[in-house]
Amino acid sequence: MNIDFANLKYQHGLYKSEIEDAIGRVLEHGKFIMGPEVAELEESLCRFTNAKSAITCSSGTDALLLAMMALDIKPGDEIITTPFTFIATAETIALLGAKPVFVDIDETTYNIDASKIEAAVTDKTKAIIPVSLYGQPTDLEEIDAVAKKHGLKVIVDGAQSFGSLYKEKSEVHFCDIYTTSFFPAKPLGCYGDGGAVLTNDETLADKMRMLRVHGQNKRYHHKYIGLGARMDTLQCAIVNVKLKHYTEDLKRRQNVAAKYDAALDKNTVIKPTVREDRTSAWAQYTVRVQNRDTLQASLKIAGIPTAVHYPMPLHMQECFAYLGYRKGDFPISEKVSREVMSLPMNPYISDHEIEYISRAL
Repeated sequence: MNIDFANLKYQHGLYKSEIEDAIGRVLEHGKFIMGPEVAELEESLCRFTNAKSAITCSSGTDALLLAMMALDIKPGDEIITTPFTFIATAETIALLGAKPVFVDIDETTYNIDASKIEAAVTDKTKAIIPVSLYGQPTDLEEIDAVAKKHGLKVIVDGAQSFGSLYKEKSEVHFCDIYTTSFFPAKPLGCYGDGGAVLTNDETLADKMRMLRVHGQNKRYHHKYIGLGARMDTLQCAIVNVKLKHYTEDLKRRQNVAAKYDAALDKNTVIKPTVREDRTSAWAQYTVRVQNRDTLQASLKIAGIPTAVHYPMPLHMQECFAYLGYRKGDFPISEKVSREVMSLPMNPYISDHEIEYISRAL
């Protein structure tokens, strides 16, 4: 067999006529920046999540920057986050001159261990950025309690989790700002780069709207130092189409995950765990294995693609050497990074493919 990891081409085929019509309308009106499809998508994101405000932007990375800039994060500030995530989470903290302060993860969910956050708070701490890794929300109520106790802000990095629920609500309702990504391989992806910030705070929303267009409050009048961080109209048009089908796609992803759970032998791999009070968007179906390199090579020969999200925790990356962390500082993150392996995950994996993958493992 030759299994497609994300199956983006197949998905495009399903929605091809709708997407081509949407792109055609943009080409006809010619408003390629901040065209009507941008506002349409922002309104749809609000309806989907029940958030008061959604602001599209150029990427999930810029979404994090906009969120921190809206909260006035300054050089010397500290932000607590996880070392087991894609680099953008901590990279954006460093770009603003602030200091990433890492806290180890929970070994079952791979998200930041909420019970360890308070010990990392100092008088320089300004915010907490939990990551909803692989699509599953973190322990948001516990994190919110720590934040309120110490007067901190919470930005959820939901680059992988759009559409997941925590206690039957979208994550935006448990934080100051929720950020997400529409990178093509995300559960809700565009055909290039794109992202969004969502919030229930209108003051923050207004500020982020200005920040994404160079801090403008009106044309050529700049209230803030900002960014050129708009999501272009064509990408918004594409996500508008895909969002209409997204509830069904999420159900399919959850169905695929359930079939993996049933098919895989617990003695062969450690399967992912989703807590009972939340759902996952299943951006990845990530297991833990021994002898990962050898196993990946064998699966590749069998036509089964795999990926590693992520092979090296951030505290061990060369670019963060200045923080002074050392090997052994976050043992769970280090252990998990040696063992995680993501299997093909998309809404369209067949039962036959799941059976083939499980037999191969």
